[in-house]
Amino acid sequence: MDQGELLTLFPEMVEHRRYLHQNPELSFTERNTSQFVKDQLELLGLQVQLMEGSHGLWTTIVGDQAGPTVALRADMDALEIQDQKTCDYASKVKGVMHACGHDGHTATLLAIAKYFVKHKANLQGKVRLIFQPAEEIFPGGANAMIQAGVLEGVDVIYGVHLWTPIPLGIAQSAPGPLMASTDEFVIRILGKGGHGGMPHTTVDSIVVGASLVMQLQSVVSRTVDPLDPSVVTIGYFTGGTAQNVIAEESKLGGTVRCFDEDVRATISQKVHQLAQHTAEAYGAKAHVQYTEGYPCLVNHESEFNRFMRIAGSLSGLTGQMCKPIMPAEDFSYYLQHIPGCFILVGAGNEEKGFIYPHHHPKFDFDEDAMLHAVGLLISLTESYLQEHA
Repeated sequence: MDQGELLTLFPEMVEHRRYLHQNPELSFTERNTSQFVKDQLELLGLQVQLMEGSHGLWTTIVGDQAGPTVALRADMDALEIQDQKTCDYASKVKGVMHACGHDGHTATLLAIAKYFVKHKANLQGKVRLIFQPAEEIFPGGANAMIQAGVLEGVDVIYGVHLWTPIPLGIAQSAPGPLMASTDEFVIRILGKGGHGGMPHTTVDSIVVGASLVMQLQSVVSRTVDPLDPSVVTIGYFTGGTAQNVIAEESKLGGTVRCFDEDVRATISQKVHQLAQHTAEAYGAKAHVQYTEGYPCLVNHESEFNRFMRIAGSLSGLTGQMCKPIMPAEDFSYYLQHIPGCFILVGAGNEEKGFIYPHHHPKFDFDEDAMLHAVGLLISLTESYLQEHA
């Protein structure tokens, strides 16, 4: 792979990324984004397969030489956040923005398509490019694409996330668990409302809920092995209408993150038990809605090792092993079916002002990171194909 050739791809990559950034679409509504990607792929002479009933699509670049099939995946959806940047490519859509780098992922994969179309004669196998909708919102788009057959005939898969907490020039991953599973719960507490001056005639759902919030803090500290990382977070607690009215109903919601399926099941059971027993102790009732989201993202060690070898050979890029992190990713579903590796590519740059975290209204990233992502994914693909041809 010629670094100079990658630089020739960069201007168009930036152009595509900024167009997508200006025209974001929420999960499951990526109609125009999907059409844009389709148009770009067809300009390269590629046949595009559309996912029925969704905005997902994929294409396969067939090399002139026989060999295995490598899949590369990009997500396309944006977030329900108002863009507060003042740059000339800020979102034009009120209340919607690419605050997680998916525009960069899509632009990166389009550049990779152009590269492999040009080098089909030397391609020892096939490259499948997956453009996935709806990573941000459960149930996500990965499972539906898998069911539609996107992994049929695929031997290995790679994906990247442009990651501003990591400085430009560094790429990180881990063998085994990299990103946590994610579950959500909502608990409705039903008491007996009444006059604020006559609490003895009521069952105060606010008191019940406050007690439950504190009880849930003991789930991790007193139920889970301290060597098994896990989180139970209460994100909101609502109830009541006036200062002199005891609330008949209150509601709280939270998220659960961990890296082990047994721990995941234990926490779920404990949340249900604490909700029921705490409510009963006060004479109230609790209704728990518990939703299992994405599973833990588990990289395959052999492909992590390939990442470390490749990253060390690329100009301007350093590969590192990192600790697992608590954010979740539906790329995890692909890795349950075939080997692969998911990689965090550094996109932060304090000197240029790219300091805001993901999902922040001023989020942006150093676009030079897309060059690192392209070089890494192309090199991983070529390495695997050459090794298994």
